[in-house]
Amino acid sequence: MARESNSPRRGASAEREALTLPDPTPTGKTMPEIPVDRLDADALSVIHRLRSFGHQAYLVGGCVRDLLLGRQPKDFDVATSAHPGEIRAIFRNCRLIGRRFRLAHVYFRDGKIVETATFRTNPNGETSGKDLLITRDNAFGTAEEDARRRDFTVNGLFYDVVLGKVLDYVGGKADLERRILRTIGDPDVRIQEDPVRLLRAVRFAAKLGFEIEKKTWDALVRHKGGLARCAPARVLEEVFRLLRSGHARTCLDLLLRMEALDILLPPLANHLRQASPEAREAFFASLGRLDEIVQAGNLPDDSVLLAALLVTLAVEEDRRRQAERQEAAAGSESASEDEAQAEEPVSEEDEEAPAESSEEPETTEEEEPEIGEAVAVPWAVSAAAASVEEFLRELSRSARLPRRVSERARTLLQASRSLMGRRRRRTSPMRLVRQNHFPDALLILWLWSQGTGEAKDRVDQWLERARSAGVRLPWLEAIEGIGAEPEEAELVVAAPAEKRRNGKAQAAEETLPPEAERRPPPGPADFLPF
Repeated sequence: MARESNSPRRGASAEREALTLPDPTPTGKTMPEIPVDRLDADALSVIHRLRSFGHQAYLVGGCVRDLLLGRQPKDFDVATSAHPGEIRAIFRNCRLIGRRFRLAHVYFRDGKIVETATFRTNPNGETSGKDLLITRDNAFGTAEEDARRRDFTVNGLFYDVVLGKVLDYVGGKADLERRILRTIGDPDVRIQEDPVRLLRAVRFAAKLGFEIEKKTWDALVRHKGGLARCAPARVLEEVFRLLRSGHARTCLDLLLRMEALDILLPPLANHLRQASPEAREAFFASLGRLDEIVQAGNLPDDSVLLAALLVTLAVEEDRRRQAERQEAAAGSESASEDEAQAEEPVSEEDEEAPAESSEEPETTEEEEPEIGEAVAVPWAVSAAAASVEEFLRELSRSARLPRRVSERARTLLQASRSLMGRRRRRTSPMRLVRQNHFPDALLILWLWSQGTGEAKDRVDQWLERARSAGVRLPWLEAIEGIGAEPEEAELVVAAPAEKRRNGKAQAAEETLPPEAERRPPPGPADFLPF
């Protein structure tokens, strides 16, 4: 963001004061296709300022789609004929970002951003038979060319706020009415140009409740391997968007059906394919409960989303290791009994057998990382992962998963094991409750329990301990509306501490003015002109 003598927020306010916005309502008798009161005022200011400098400017993409569907857009994007440098010259409160796709962020109050992009054309042109993957997308064009180079018809709609008219160059309005998700042009070409569109198609279909057109679906299945050619960090971010969408259950089901999950998360895909129908349904049921939490307004951290995705694998891995230890212990006990009952010559031979059986688990553990070293798909280097620990390590190495996310996901999975009662050493339960990661760890356990139906008594026990300790559980408050209960419990727990205060501190507190009359000390925001 360019720095002026004052903050960008002040620059945004000054420009809005210097610019008198025309009335976006059409002057004719026809009413606008989208009511004016549903449009964003900051996006309108960007459009009208660009138009005042002689440029075309329209609302574009998902905001137009959502408005026509009667949904509230998450944000409003603008497309214009002005080049990035010209946008930067027009708006002082602007910052240019991106290398593969250069665009402008226009900043407003409270960190709000109106994303403004220049009309593009397809950089590959009409050529075919070559590598279609787009590595740079900075070939500028017209509004119609920009619409035709986009991914899906429902995302290729423009809205002229002055005429109050939707500009449809690709048949997107008809597909909205039919509730069909279809690519613009040849689906094979579109998916090869940017294989990440597969993940976007899954997210849009789940979010909007649309059906993917058959030709588009077939192209997605044919070219799913192209995901390995995309930037791993970009693919990983799209995976997290699926989990944050509030429709993770449908998204993961679609990815499993089109066999794209085998490329993205091979250990999870293998587990789901080998699991029984009941275990598979339990996994998707836990994702459904996660969707309810997200839709209720509580968006968990990325580490929580990742741990929720891997908790089933972690539990199965823990049970498998426990079974192996029990088998090894049973084998050693039987060997010791045989040794005690047998004669001396025979006992010397039997002494070697337990040693061999006891070494088996150790050798398999050492060789686990070497299993499946030759990976067919570059992105799926994690296909060689034989454990959740190794899988997280591979994601950090190959997909640039932030170390903070992987470490916290690992901590949450370990903490959820402790909450299940599988602790290596005895620890006070209230000590676990007071840990910073306890609410998220309990969420992981709760999701797993909701899907499988197991350990529900343990979950209820920890919920009661959290209430008695006054620990807030935001995810539980979001879905059940019990926000007042933890606050009351916290007051009860804090009451003894109030009594331990000395008389001097109590007297100082009594001299304070009423809470309604208290004001914070002046800060930078108090000196802004708005």
